[in-house]
Amino acid sequence: MNEVTPVKFNKKDSYKMFNRIAKRYDLLNRLLSLRQDVLWRKKLVHLLPEKTNLYLLDVATGTADQILHLLEETNKVEKAVGIDLSEGMLAYGRKKITDRNLDGTITLRVGDATEIPFKSDEFDVATMSFGIRNVPDVPRALREIFRVLKNDGTCLILEFSLPKYAWLKKPYLFYFRNVLPKVGSAISGDSGAYKYLNETVEDFPYGETFVKMLQEAGFSSVTQTPLTFGIATIYKATKTLQ
Repeated sequence: MNEVTPVKFNKKDSYKMFNRIAKRYDLLNRLLSLRQDVLWRKKLVHLLPEKTNLYLLDVATGTADQILHLLEETNKVEKAVGIDLSEGMLAYGRKKITDRNLDGTITLRVGDATEIPFKSDEFDVATMSFGIRNVPDVPRALREIFRVLKNDGTCLILEFSLPKYAWLKKPYLFYFRNVLPKVGSAISGDSGAYKYLNETVEDFPYGETFVKMLQEAGFSSVTQTPLTFGIATIYKATKTLQ
């Protein structure tokens, strides 16, 4: 059974927190994960459909890290759109896109995961990395992702989970509860942000519980791929209409 720590932070306001820490967000991701976040994002490449000219939606895109990693590692994606509620994060993402001369390929816009601003059956692939645990209504967000995917479209969600091995779980939780918030606070200048982020990881319904949520949203062929002893997990699901 998943261990649960109550989350006191209002998830509906989390975008305001991300606005505050946007400037240091990428740096802290690399530092606090020992650059594992880069490897995890690149793992998604191997789970993309065996197709080309893909139209991709990245939900809770932040600074567009996931989209950029996918485009750097594969030529399968022809066009990509990223949505996020944090305009501060999107501003940094747009600069990264412009620096790579990808303005004609990637578009970023403000958008809510629970009310995705696109028509149904539009995208070949939807990705979401380290964002689903910050959504106040996860089932609704999953239904929205299902809605905007084409038939046989692929959903790929990368999210933190808790390691299943006892020898790792205890030191990992100590790091997450005691070290990460202090380092994150010192570098970002936001005393509450990284305490909130660690609480959302412990609160998130990972593993088989999340697999079931994807199935209840309508997805089929749901699989989970643990990464780095289960510290993170990639969930892959397909929209298949009868």
